[in-house]
Amino acid sequence: MRNKTTMDGNKAAAHAAYAFTENAAIYPITPSSAMAEYMEIWASEDRKNILGATVQTVEMQSESGAAGAVHGSLIAGTLASTFTSSQGLLLMIPEIYRLAGELLPGVIHVAARTVAAHALSIFGDHSDVYACRQTGAAILASSSVQETMDLGAAAHIAAIKGRLPFIHFFDGFRTSHEMQKIEVWDYDELYKLYDMDTLMDFRKNSLNPMHSKIMGSAQNPDIFFQNREASNQYYDRLPSIMQDTMDKINKTIGTDYHLFDYAGAYNAEHIIVAMGSVTDTIEETVRFLNDHDGKYGLIKVRLYRPFSTKHFLKAIPAGVKRITVLDRTKEPGSAGEPLYLDVIAALKDSNFDNIPVFSGRYGLSSKDTTPAQIKAVLENTSKRRFTVGIDDDVTHLSIPTSDFFLWLPNDIYECKFWGLGGDGTVSANKSTINIIGNNTDLNVQAYFEYDSKKSRGLTISHLRFGKSPIHAPYLIRQADFSACHNQTYMHKYPIVQEIKDGGCFLLSSGLNEDELESFLPGQVKRYIARRNIRFFIIDAISIGRETGLNGKISTILQAAFFKVTGILSEKTAVKLMKTAAEKAYGKKGDKIVKMNHLAIDIAIKSVREIPVPESWKKCVDDNLDHELLPDRPETLNYVQNVQKPIVKQQGDNLPVSAFLPYADGSCP
Repeated sequence: MRNKTTMDGNKAAAHAAYAFTENAAIYPITPSSAMAEYMEIWASEDRKNILGATVQTVEMQSESGAAGAVHGSLIAGTLASTFTSSQGLLLMIPEIYRLAGELLPGVIHVAARTVAAHALSIFGDHSDVYACRQTGAAILASSSVQETMDLGAAAHIAAIKGRLPFIHFFDGFRTSHEMQKIEVWDYDELYKLYDMDTLMDFRKNSLNPMHSKIMGSAQNPDIFFQNREASNQYYDRLPSIMQDTMDKINKTIGTDYHLFDYAGAYNAEHIIVAMGSVTDTIEETVRFLNDHDGKYGLIKVRLYRPFSTKHFLKAIPAGVKRITVLDRTKEPGSAGEPLYLDVIAALKDSNFDNIPVFSGRYGLSSKDTTPAQIKAVLENTSKRRFTVGIDDDVTHLSIPTSDFFLWLPNDIYECKFWGLGGDGTVSANKSTINIIGNNTDLNVQAYFEYDSKKSRGLTISHLRFGKSPIHAPYLIRQADFSACHNQTYMHKYPIVQEIKDGGCFLLSSGLNEDELESFLPGQVKRYIARRNIRFFIIDAISIGRETGLNGKISTILQAAFFKVTGILSEKTAVKLMKTAAEKAYGKKGDKIVKMNHLAIDIAIKSVREIPVPESWKKCVDDNLDHELLPDRPETLNYVQNVQKPIVKQQGDNLPVSAFLPYADGSCP
């Protein structure tokens, strides 16, 4: 039985990569940087890989340099890997062509991220990975934190046996930064799965003074074509090699991985084909709808390149009448998105040749993809090519979504925290999820929304925990517990309106009850009263000043959370929080640790519940729109129609038409 530990997708991928790496060439780029950081940390601690060696890490001056260093290491017979995303991956493309052409088994772990087009985006979709599909590298997709570790290891094992480089990818931020409790591979187990004979063949085939060959020659038209075709056998063999690797992993840990995995009704009439984190959302939605007389299914694509038509067709239910392919990218001007085109080609001349195939775009730049959107996709019968999750009132490609809500099992507790970048909210919640995940039998999930500018921008933390497995890679819309760590947000965002009836609300504020009465907007007070929400308050800033922590109030707010929710007994919570503080701040000295310990003790005693007056049920809405507006018409239009909804966290509701004047990404 493998140990269970709470970690995010980046750490899971790094754990797998370290096992099979001798040289790691790195260059940081969001959201993949943490993978490289873990490799450096573990190397500095003299951690050993499966070969009993410490990984050598080198930070280059660019992503292309990192790829070049990987190329050089591999050609010299050294196992190598790197980590990147977005433009960083694109800068590696020339070297990836060489890795594939020279049959070198390197692995590039990618936290898939949007490639900048009309604007930069640090968030996730598959545009970077799809840009590499022509390079000849094998491409393997993971859809969860657990899969990132399992399939990350599979990529390294199959690469050495198949003599091809791998791009192993998972969704940037959605999976790379999502925290879950997962089963962790022991390196002794991975050693048993690794083919040492193929490793020796790889070493013998390397450039070496004892080996009489050269690499990197130039060829003329008379032979280049033929030499290029000589590698076909390696691509033909790789699907079987990968499935054999998956079979060994399945036998070892009890999983059921395949190149294409089917989930859903045996008699499904409509199936979705997709890859990445959205497959968890699709699977849960399909399961719910099938329990209510639906006939739906899902094919999860794991090995995207080489695309094995034989394995794909085998995964399709015999009675299917419609197929929808979802792509997390946009290729302007194409006949269809990449995965859709592969599916069309695979179906040609098969038993499914005449089945209508729909093509949908979703989730660009980490746009949240919800069960409601998946339900809309399954119910779409009219638009063969569509978008979902937005309102396209210009080209009318979007399909409408309903208020459908997929309730998770009753034992799963959902929490939402509204913080200010740099105030410690995210750090506190990462600590909280580690405390709960590593010290109870509960499953956990944590996901964090960041503003692009990060520090001093809005952060929203989404935490779930419960005894049931958690397969919900989408944001929390209705929380059991919500906390506002910056009281000015109460006049900006609909915080309490996203709390379930009878839930709990915690406000960090120094206001007394009379001051709260006049400070809180009427719509907030009315919602709290009518929905029977319990209202708690803590003056975290004052406690921070009292203990010397000042604005670093993360442990104070963490203590307040444990006090209000009662997830752990007070005694246990205090003990575990203090241990976590020692681990987090020990290097900064005993003084800082003691300040945090004191803050925890004071915070636990300082949380108080505010009685909710009956009169709040009759409160009327306050006007919260007091911004000064520009006097130039073109700027006024932008502020009114684009900027203000964005500031109010309502940008998701803006239609395509709002951006027609700014289609080139400009703004006044």
